[in-house]
Amino acid sequence: MTYDHFFKKVDSWISSKDSRSHHIAVINAYCVMQAYLNKDIDQIYSQADIIAPDGLPFARWMEKVDNLVCDQFDANSILHNLALHSQKTGYTFYLYGGHEDVLVAMRKNLLKMYPNIKIVGAYSPPFRALTEDEDRKICDEINAVKPDIIFVGLGTPKQDYWIDQHLNLIKGAVFIPSGAIFDFIGGRIKRAPEWVSQSGFEWLYRLLSKDFFRLWYRYTVLNIRFIWNFVMQIAEIKKFRPRRQIRPD
Repeated sequence: MTYDHFFKKVDSWISSKDSRSHHIAVINAYCVMQAYLNKDIDQIYSQADIIAPDGLPFARWMEKVDNLVCDQFDANSILHNLALHSQKTGYTFYLYGGHEDVLVAMRKNLLKMYPNIKIVGAYSPPFRALTEDEDRKICDEINAVKPDIIFVGLGTPKQDYWIDQHLNLIKGAVFIPSGAIFDFIGGRIKRAPEWVSQSGFEWLYRLLSKDFFRLWYRYTVLNIRFIWNFVMQIAEIKKFRPRRQIRPD
C-alpha cells in the first residue's frame, strides 16, 4: 500500500455519496494482539476495505524483508496526506470522538495547520453508550453534512466497534480510526519528536508520557506476547494464516 494507491481508492469510494461507507484498518502490534485475543476484533479487521501498517516497524519489515513497496499509515500521516490531497479534491472532514475541550482545540489547530481544510462537523460523545435515539440523531446529523472522511478518535478497540456498527448507517464516507491524534493535535499529549518517530520507538516515548498507567500493559505485556508469536511464526513453529472477508458493496 502506498499513498498514491490509497488516494485512488478513496477517490473512487467517495464519488458516490449513496454507497456504503468504507473502513481503513490501521494496524500496529497492539491491534494484532487485540485481534489475536478477540474474535470480534479479528473479524472487524478482516472485513476492512484496506488493512494498512500503522507501526513503522511493520512498514520497514514489509519493505526490507518482503520486498514490498509500502508507506506507513499511522493516523497522523493519513490525516496529513489527506489534508494536503484535499486541496485538489475538496475532501470534507468530520471529527468524531475525544473530550470536548480537546476536540475544540484540535479543530482550531487543524485550521491553522491546513488553512484550506474543510471540517464540516465535529462531535464529542459522552463517556457512556449512546441511547438509540441519541445515536440515530448523530447519524442523521453526519449524513446531513455528507463528510467524505470521518476521523474516529475513541481509542482501540472502542473506535473499531463504533466504525463496524456505523458503516451502513452513515453513507458515502471513509472511516479512519484515529486514536491518539485527537490528543496530539488537541494538545493534551505532546507528540514524540520526529527523530523518535522515525526510529520506530515512538511507543516507548508514549509509554513514558503522562499516559503511562493507561499504556503500560499494552506496551509491555502485549508487546512481549506479540514478539513471542512473531518469533514462533518466523521459526515456522506456529502457523498464522491471513483471513479476509471483504464486505460486499
